[in-house]
Amino acid sequence: MLTYGLTHIALAVADLDRSSAFYKHVFGVIEVYRGADSVQLQTPGSRDVLVFERKPGLAGKAGGIVHFGFRLRNPEDIHEAARLIQEAGGTLSSRGEFVPGVPYLYAFDPDGYEIEIWFEPPTPVDPPISGEKLAVQ
Repeated sequence: MLTYGLTHIALAVADLDRSSAFYKHVFGVIEVYRGADSVQLQTPGSRDVLVFERKPGLAGKAGGIVHFGFRLRNPEDIHEAARLIQEAGGTLSSRGEFVPGVPYLYAFDPDGYEIEIWFEPPTPVDPPISGEKLAVQ
């Protein structure tokens, strides 16, 4: 069976508009569907989907999910990510490098979900992106 890999996550949120605005501001996601109690957003150029369901009583509760992540294409963008998170109402929780040149940060969105933003050089199983070279061959 072939798939596109893990393509979406659905989160309980208190306010659909607030959550959409945060992820649009930080990650540039585009709203592709809106229902009465849910909204679906997608990162341009990808197949991922971020679903928000209006469930204020469950918003921000991990329920076994520790965090979810967004992988940067350029390690220098970690500084912009930190700025955008704070500008959009998120909170930085930690920041550093896994190894030299491989930065990460953890932050909380307005509902309290923990997000990891990190850079990792392309691996042998990543689909090729024009102009990128594999770090491990």
